[in-house]
Amino acid sequence: QVQLVESGGGLVQAGGSLRLSCTASLRTFSSYARGWFRQAPGMEREFVAAINWGGGATYYGDSGKDRFTISRNNAQKTVYLQMTSLKPEDTAVYYCAAARGPFRTVKGDRDDFGSWGQGTQVTVSS
Repeated sequence: QVQLVESGGGLVQAGGSLRLSCTASLRTFSSYARGWFRQAPGMEREFVAAINWGGGATYYGDSGKDRFTISRNNAQKTVYLQMTSLKPEDTAVYYCAAARGPFRTVKGDRDDFGSWGQGTQVTVSS
């Protein structure tokens, strides 16, 4: 099981920005695709963004298009989610995820991911 630790959540006003980080305990970090999901109270967990292994083709859910950017730093074993123009409806717990195995291509299917972080709360005030 991959250990994932998120950070960077918090309270921000509408229109503001946040950058989430997720560090993995993976020796072969660069071989694993990574993703971000979010879950608001009473809602299903929703795909936000994914980045594939190596150079990293990226995919975005409707919630992440245009305003969010996923990136990775393989040397630091960290994946980032830069969020801009935040809206109150972006309020949720954001979860980092890792693919079920190395060299697997992911898009937005939750079943592609086998390891999850504990989540970090993002609250956007109006």
